[in-house]
Amino acid sequence: MAYPVQLGFQDAASPIMEELLYFHDHTLMIMFLISSLVLYIISLMLTTELIHTNTMDAQEVETVWTILPAVILILIALPSLRILYMMDEITTPSLTLKTMGHQWYWSYEYTDYENLCFDSYMTPPSDLKPGELRLLEVDNRVVLPTELPIRMLISSEDVLHSWTIPSLGVKTDAIPGRLNQATLMASRPGVYYGQCSEICGANHSFMPIVLELVPLKIFEEWLLSML
Repeated sequence: MAYPVQLGFQDAASPIMEELLYFHDHTLMIMFLISSLVLYIISLMLTTELIHTNTMDAQEVETVWTILPAVILILIALPSLRILYMMDEITTPSLTLKTMGHQWYWSYEYTDYENLCFDSYMTPPSDLKPGELRLLEVDNRVVLPTELPIRMLISSEDVLHSWTIPSLGVKTDAIPGRLNQATLMASRPGVYYGQCSEICGANHSFMPIVLELVPLKIFEEWLLSML
Protein backbone atom coordinates (compact mmCIF):
# COMPACT_ATOMS: atom_id res chain seq x y z
CA MET A 1 0.00 0.00 0.00
CA ALA A 2 1.01 3.64 -0.24
CA TYR A 3 3.02 5.35 2.48
CA PRO A 4 3.28 9.05 3.45
CA VAL A 5 4.96 11.42 0.94
CA GLN A 6 5.26 8.59 -1.59
CA LEU A 7 6.10 9.93 -5.06
CA GLY A 8 6.03 6.76 -7.17
CA PHE A 9 3.58 3.94 -7.72
CA GLN A 10 2.82 1.24 -5.21
CA ASP A 11 4.80 -1.99 -5.52
CA ALA A 12 3.35 -4.20 -8.24
CA ALA A 13 1.62 -7.37 -7.02
CA SER A 14 0.35 -8.66 -10.37
CA PRO A 15 1.81 -9.22 -13.87
CA ILE A 16 -0.42 -6.50 -15.32
CA MET A 17 0.79 -3.90 -12.84
CA GLU A 18 4.40 -4.85 -13.55
CA GLU A 19 3.80 -4.23 -17.25
CA LEU A 20 2.16 -0.89 -16.46
CA LEU A 21 5.18 0.17 -14.41
CA TYR A 22 7.55 -0.82 -17.23
CA PHE A 23 5.45 1.17 -19.71
CA HIS A 24 5.42 4.18 -17.39
CA ASP A 25 9.22 4.13 -17.13
CA HIS A 26 9.53 3.66 -20.90
CA THR A 27 7.29 6.65 -21.65
CA LEU A 28 8.88 8.79 -18.96
CA MET A 29 12.33 8.21 -20.45
CA ILE A 30 11.10 9.30 -23.90
CA MET A 31 9.58 12.45 -22.39
CA PHE A 32 12.82 13.16 -20.52
CA LEU A 33 14.88 12.88 -23.72
CA ILE A 34 12.48 15.14 -25.65
CA SER A 35 12.46 17.73 -22.87
CA SER A 36 16.27 17.69 -22.68
CA LEU A 37 16.60 18.18 -26.44
CA VAL A 38 14.11 21.06 -26.49
CA LEU A 39 15.80 22.72 -23.51
CA TYR A 40 19.20 22.37 -25.20
CA ILE A 41 17.95 23.94 -28.43
CA ILE A 42 16.29 26.82 -26.56
CA SER A 43 19.46 27.49 -24.60
CA LEU A 44 21.46 27.56 -27.85
CA MET A 45 19.04 30.02 -29.42
CA LEU A 46 19.30 32.32 -26.40
CA THR A 47 23.08 32.20 -26.00
CA THR A 48 24.44 32.33 -29.55
CA GLU A 49 24.18 35.05 -32.16
CA LEU A 50 25.29 32.88 -35.05
CA ILE A 51 22.63 31.93 -37.60
CA HIS A 52 23.12 29.28 -40.26
CA THR A 53 21.03 30.47 -43.21
CA ASN A 54 20.93 27.05 -44.85
CA THR A 55 18.97 25.55 -41.94
CA MET A 56 16.25 28.20 -41.81
CA ASP A 57 14.23 26.75 -44.68
CA ALA A 58 15.92 23.41 -45.42
CA GLN A 59 13.65 20.61 -46.59
CA GLU A 60 15.82 18.00 -44.82
CA VAL A 61 15.28 19.58 -41.41
CA GLU A 62 11.51 19.81 -41.92
CA THR A 63 11.43 16.19 -43.00
CA VAL A 64 13.30 15.09 -39.87
CA TRP A 65 11.11 17.01 -37.44
CA THR A 66 8.01 15.62 -39.13
CA ILE A 67 9.06 11.96 -39.21
CA LEU A 68 10.76 11.84 -35.82
CA PRO A 69 7.63 12.66 -33.76
CA ALA A 70 5.70 10.00 -35.70
CA VAL A 71 8.35 7.41 -34.85
CA ILE A 72 8.25 8.43 -31.19
CA LEU A 73 4.45 8.08 -31.12
CA ILE A 74 4.74 4.59 -32.59
CA LEU A 75 7.28 3.64 -29.90
CA ILE A 76 4.76 4.73 -27.28
CA ALA A 77 1.63 3.30 -28.94
CA LEU A 78 2.83 -0.25 -29.57
CA PRO A 79 3.62 -1.13 -25.92
CA SER A 80 0.41 0.61 -24.85
CA LEU A 81 -1.74 -1.49 -27.21
CA ARG A 82 0.00 -4.65 -26.04
CA ILE A 83 -0.88 -3.93 -22.41
CA LEU A 84 -4.48 -3.04 -23.33
CA TYR A 85 -4.96 -6.42 -24.99
CA MET A 86 -3.34 -8.16 -22.03
CA MET A 87 -5.77 -6.45 -19.65
CA ASP A 88 -8.81 -7.45 -21.74
CA GLU A 89 -7.74 -11.05 -22.24
CA ILE A 90 -9.54 -13.52 -19.97
CA THR A 91 -8.71 -17.18 -20.52
CA THR A 92 -10.58 -19.78 -18.45
CA PRO A 93 -10.83 -17.96 -15.11
CA SER A 94 -10.57 -20.18 -12.06
CA LEU A 95 -12.99 -18.05 -10.05
CA THR A 96 -15.61 -15.38 -10.65
CA LEU A 97 -16.30 -12.62 -8.14
CA LYS A 98 -19.18 -10.20 -8.62
CA THR A 99 -19.08 -6.85 -6.84
CA MET A 100 -21.84 -4.27 -6.64
CA GLY A 101 -21.33 -0.67 -5.61
CA HIS A 102 -23.79 1.01 -3.27
CA GLN A 103 -23.95 4.33 -1.46
CA TRP A 104 -21.63 3.81 0.37
CA TYR A 105 -20.42 0.24 0.64
CA TRP A 106 -19.56 -2.75 -1.55
CA SER A 107 -21.31 -6.08 -1.78
CA TYR A 108 -19.59 -9.23 -3.06
CA GLU A 109 -20.85 -12.52 -4.43
CA TYR A 110 -18.81 -15.62 -5.24
CA THR A 111 -20.90 -16.77 -8.18
CA ASP A 112 -19.29 -20.24 -8.34
CA TYR A 113 -20.75 -21.10 -4.92
CA GLU A 114 -24.28 -20.96 -3.55
CA ASN A 115 -25.19 -18.38 -0.92
CA LEU A 116 -21.68 -17.03 -0.57
CA CYS A 117 -22.20 -13.28 -0.55
CA PHE A 118 -21.69 -10.48 1.95
CA ASP A 119 -21.53 -6.71 2.32
CA SER A 120 -18.32 -4.86 3.10
CA TYR A 121 -18.55 -1.65 5.13
CA MET A 122 -15.79 0.62 6.31
CA THR A 123 -14.74 0.00 9.91
CA PRO A 124 -15.58 3.10 12.00
CA PRO A 125 -12.55 4.80 13.58
CA SER A 126 -13.90 4.03 17.06
CA ASP A 127 -13.80 0.27 16.31
CA LEU A 128 -10.29 0.13 14.90
CA LYS A 129 -7.78 -2.19 16.56
CA PRO A 130 -4.12 -1.21 17.11
CA GLY A 131 -2.26 -1.30 13.81
CA GLU A 132 -5.36 -1.05 11.60
CA LEU A 133 -5.60 1.74 9.05
CA ARG A 134 -8.11 4.54 9.37
CA LEU A 135 -10.57 4.85 6.44
CA LEU A 136 -9.10 1.73 4.79
CA GLU A 137 -10.22 -1.20 6.97
CA VAL A 138 -13.52 -3.03 6.38
CA ASP A 139 -15.63 -5.42 8.44
CA ASN A 140 -15.58 -8.17 5.76
CA ARG A 141 -12.48 -8.64 3.62
CA VAL A 142 -12.55 -10.28 0.21
CA VAL A 143 -10.45 -13.45 0.31
CA LEU A 144 -9.05 -14.72 -2.99
CA PRO A 145 -6.39 -17.24 -4.04
CA THR A 146 -3.03 -16.18 -5.43
CA GLU A 147 -1.53 -17.15 -8.80
CA LEU A 148 -4.93 -17.95 -10.31
CA PRO A 149 -6.82 -15.91 -12.94
CA ILE A 150 -9.92 -14.37 -11.40
CA ARG A 151 -12.74 -12.73 -13.30
CA MET A 152 -14.26 -9.64 -11.73
CA LEU A 153 -17.82 -8.64 -12.65
CA ILE A 154 -18.42 -5.08 -11.52
CA SER A 155 -21.64 -3.06 -11.51
CA SER A 156 -23.59 -0.61 -9.36
CA GLU A 157 -27.09 -0.34 -7.96
CA ASP A 158 -27.36 3.45 -7.63
CA VAL A 159 -24.70 5.85 -8.94
CA LEU A 160 -21.29 5.62 -10.61
CA HIS A 161 -18.54 3.99 -8.57
CA SER A 162 -15.06 2.74 -9.45
CA TRP A 163 -13.53 -0.45 -8.04
CA THR A 164 -9.80 0.20 -7.73
CA ILE A 165 -6.84 -1.75 -6.36
CA PRO A 166 -3.64 0.15 -7.32
CA SER A 167 -1.17 -2.62 -6.41
CA LEU A 168 -2.93 -5.06 -8.74
CA GLY A 169 -3.40 -2.62 -11.61
CA VAL A 170 -7.20 -2.88 -11.50
CA LYS A 171 -9.51 0.10 -11.95
CA THR A 172 -12.96 -0.55 -13.39
CA ASP A 173 -16.03 1.67 -13.30
CA ALA A 174 -19.19 0.35 -11.64
CA ILE A 175 -22.05 1.65 -13.80
CA PRO A 176 -25.76 1.11 -13.01
CA GLY A 177 -27.37 -1.21 -15.55
CA ARG A 178 -24.05 -2.31 -17.03
CA LEU A 179 -21.81 -5.25 -16.10
CA ASN A 180 -18.11 -4.52 -16.57
CA GLN A 181 -15.45 -7.21 -16.55
CA ALA A 182 -11.85 -7.18 -15.37
CA THR A 183 -9.07 -9.71 -14.83
CA LEU A 184 -7.24 -10.05 -11.56
CA MET A 185 -4.28 -12.27 -10.68
CA ALA A 186 -1.98 -11.73 -7.72
CA SER A 187 1.59 -12.97 -7.87
CA ARG A 188 2.12 -13.08 -4.10
CA PRO A 189 0.05 -13.29 -0.90
CA GLY A 190 -0.79 -10.15 1.03
CA VAL A 191 -3.44 -7.64 2.03
CA TYR A 192 -4.16 -5.04 -0.65
CA TYR A 193 -6.12 -1.85 -0.14
CA GLY A 194 -8.13 0.26 -2.53
CA GLN A 195 -10.90 2.83 -2.55
CA CYS A 196 -13.74 3.98 -4.75
CA SER A 197 -12.17 6.21 -7.40
CA GLU A 198 -15.31 7.87 -8.72
CA ILE A 199 -17.00 10.70 -6.83
CA CYS A 200 -20.28 9.09 -5.79
CA GLY A 201 -21.76 11.34 -3.15
CA ALA A 202 -21.26 12.65 0.36
CA ASN A 203 -19.54 9.53 1.73
CA HIS A 204 -17.43 8.78 -1.33
CA SER A 205 -14.28 8.74 0.82
CA PHE A 206 -15.70 6.08 3.13
CA MET A 207 -16.08 2.97 0.96
CA PRO A 208 -12.69 1.24 0.96
CA ILE A 209 -11.78 -2.10 -0.62
CA VAL A 210 -9.64 -4.73 1.09
CA LEU A 211 -8.43 -7.89 -0.66
CA GLU A 212 -6.73 -10.65 1.26
CA LEU A 213 -4.78 -12.80 -1.19
CA VAL A 214 -3.83 -16.19 0.25
CA PRO A 215 -2.47 -19.52 -1.07
CA LEU A 216 -5.03 -21.87 -2.58
CA LYS A 217 -5.03 -24.25 0.40
CA ILE A 218 -5.86 -21.46 2.86
CA PHE A 219 -8.53 -20.15 0.48
CA GLU A 220 -10.19 -23.58 0.41
CA GLU A 221 -10.21 -23.67 4.21
CA TRP A 222 -11.80 -20.21 4.27
CA LEU A 223 -14.45 -21.40 1.81
CA LEU A 224 -15.34 -24.35 4.01
CA SER A 225 -15.74 -22.04 7.00
CA MET A 226 -18.03 -19.71 5.04
CA LEU A 227 -20.27 -22.31 3.38
